[in-house]
Amino acid sequence: MAMAPRAVSLSVAVVVALLATADSWLYEEFTTDGNVRADYNAQGQQVASLILTQQSGGGAFGSRRKYLYGEFSIQMKLVPGNSAGTVTSFYLSSGDGPGHDEIDMEFMGNSTGQPVVLNTNVWANGDGKKEHQFDLWFDPAADYHTYTIIWNHKNVIFKVDDLFIRSFTRYADLPYPGAKPMSVHATLWDGSYWATQKGKVPVDWSGAPFVVSYRGYSADACVPNGDGRPLSCPAGTGRWMDRQLDDAERATVAWARRDYMRYNYCDDGWRFPQGFPAECSRG
Repeated sequence: MAMAPRAVSLSVAVVVALLATADSWLYEEFTTDGNVRADYNAQGQQVASLILTQQSGGGAFGSRRKYLYGEFSIQMKLVPGNSAGTVTSFYLSSGDGPGHDEIDMEFMGNSTGQPVVLNTNVWANGDGKKEHQFDLWFDPAADYHTYTIIWNHKNVIFKVDDLFIRSFTRYADLPYPGAKPMSVHATLWDGSYWATQKGKVPVDWSGAPFVVSYRGYSADACVPNGDGRPLSCPAGTGRWMDRQLDDAERATVAWARRDYMRYNYCDDGWRFPQGFPAECSRG
């Protein structure tokens, strides 16, 4: 029996309404800038897309709230094909300025068939230059993968899907991002001067628009209340607040370093002619 046109319209409207309420995170959690598009997939998940063109530039979103420690995770599908010169990011930052804190996951695009490079970095009170870079061992544009930052008072941990790839340890006498609240950011931009082979391969604009998609965002994190008051933290904070790697997880870090690390600042004697940063000789 054929459904009346009005009934069809009502059914479509109900489906759209259900999808719109199933997993709406972009505009509730973030403000946006530039080329940002929001849509829903068949499972009702909101998908945020950042778009880069030569004429209008890229896109970004940043969280409305700031956090002090937490576990931050998002699923991303990166630029397909020739992504050379593009930079996609998921990171935390206390803001601009010479004394800022920041925790970075930056994805440096590459020519078709070459691995995308994941750059991880930690800044504390304006002190950075702590990069570990890895060739991704899968095609990050073929499907969504989950990227996670765990930030607590003991260490910063970077995770790709279920694999831990890096842990940056806190030492009492060395800079660490432990005092300034940070917001969550995602960006897509033209990094031709830096991203691919140190700027040798720029963006090929004939392949534009370049699109990166984000879904499944979560922030299990503490929010500062100000005026010296205790943090407002979700129940069960200990699942990440005291999180450190166990032996099996340290083994995946060793695997990533052995098989996929492209750059380690603690091996760059040219960059540090006066001696490596102190944490390089610890642990």
